[in-house]
Amino acid sequence: MLTWRSMRATVRTLRVLLTFRQVAPDHRWRCGLVPFPRSLSTGTPLRNDFFKDLEAKLAAARRKVADAAPGSAWSPLEINPNLPPERTDIVIVGGGVVGWSVAYWLKKKEGIRGGLKVVVVEKDTTYSQASSVLSAGGIRQQFSLPENIRLSLASADFLRNINEHLGVPNEDVVDLHFNHAGYMFLASHKGAHVLEENYKTQKAAGAQVSLLSPTQLQEKFPWMNTHDVALASYGLENEGWLDPWSLLNAFRRKALSMGVVQCCGEVTGFKFTSNEATTEDGERLELRRIKSVQVRMPRSLEYQPVECAVVVNAAGPFSAKVARMLGVGLGPRDTLAGIPLPVEPRKRFVYVFHCPEGPGLDTPFLIDHSGVYFRREGLGGNYIAGKSPDEGEEPDVADLHVDHQFFQDQIWPELAHRVPAFEKLKVRSAWAGYYDYNTLDQNGIVGAHPLVSNMYFATGFSGHGLQHSPAVGRAVAELILDGGFTTLDLSRLGFRRIAEREPLLESNII
Repeated sequence: MLTWRSMRATVRTLRVLLTFRQVAPDHRWRCGLVPFPRSLSTGTPLRNDFFKDLEAKLAAARRKVADAAPGSAWSPLEINPNLPPERTDIVIVGGGVVGWSVAYWLKKKEGIRGGLKVVVVEKDTTYSQASSVLSAGGIRQQFSLPENIRLSLASADFLRNINEHLGVPNEDVVDLHFNHAGYMFLASHKGAHVLEENYKTQKAAGAQVSLLSPTQLQEKFPWMNTHDVALASYGLENEGWLDPWSLLNAFRRKALSMGVVQCCGEVTGFKFTSNEATTEDGERLELRRIKSVQVRMPRSLEYQPVECAVVVNAAGPFSAKVARMLGVGLGPRDTLAGIPLPVEPRKRFVYVFHCPEGPGLDTPFLIDHSGVYFRREGLGGNYIAGKSPDEGEEPDVADLHVDHQFFQDQIWPELAHRVPAFEKLKVRSAWAGYYDYNTLDQNGIVGAHPLVSNMYFATGFSGHGLQHSPAVGRAVAELILDGGFTTLDLSRLGFRRIAEREPLLESNII
């Protein structure tokens, strides 16, 4: 009560001072008062502002008291709006092009709109180190295995009609910047028979390819040195290259529009249940089933456990690390539990160079028998090139630094030999990216793990994951929702060959 009386006295005093009328000069200085202009009279507005401010503070205090009362939704901790949901049906670990393709196909196949909840967890949403985005963007059918050829044909059909699949109403149409210049593999006399065998397999699977002799090759591409070429294989349709980011973003945008939840975070562990079983040979197995995924937020110790029914391991070069969190490969040696997922990061360099006198618009994506490849990049005399190093010379994968000397020593001499105009080229830039390299047979691993019943792999593609992503995503969705492959039979790409140590070798790896 005393406080209110003091406030009223203060306001009354201010009002007297601010509404003081001008007096004769001799009186106002004598009273010790400073003269105010006649027009200044602010007593009422000041009083109103004071009480408005006081009332606002009292209202804020009342709200705090109400929030702190039992049953209120107020919490002293700030809730992170970027946390993934606490429960979902399927968690996809890895938001690259394969992961987003799986997410799209899962939602495409759901029976009821919103009936299937899918979360994609990606630790690098800038995609600055993503294998998908940092690839050369090639699309080809020229593989040695029927499974890979059929994956390419199915994916090519998807890409031809991409806006029917991935178009979003009221959004820009999808433009992959696809260049249909084709692929060309060159073989020496030593490797010509392999090219011929691959050609037969490709034709049997329905791929449109042709074989060219050195003479035919010289006539079609006069800029090429063909002196040491015995045979060439040239793709006639559905081959070339596209913009990797455009494809990844198209899958991502469509999946998000269908209700998929994106989470920026890193999977750091799992909670699972275990049961023991015994094989016919007397081997005791520990069967695990994932109950939840632990997701840690970026640059933070905060994490969110996400309960789920199924996990898809599409973590690319780091998928073996994710598998080890479930004990894959950590069991006794020479047991099923002791067999690791044979996928590791392998660093690959891509160099951009300029050569005004180089080959023109008809230049295919050329794979030399030396292992060097190149293709055009735009229309301004620019090209990109690269090569996989020898097994014993793999670069350190601790970072994505580029070895520029590798171009000088290993790539430029072969480029200049095959295309004499490339004697005069200038390197303009370069980057490095990771392959999710399958050390067993350089082929994708698609399917469930025998000891973790609700974890599915979609990894190990060793450089051709981008081009196979549309068909692989559909295949994984079929496994999860239909219980088996219904379009393409990819059974031979499952984990069984890993467990039995029976490689399914793909000879056309770049």
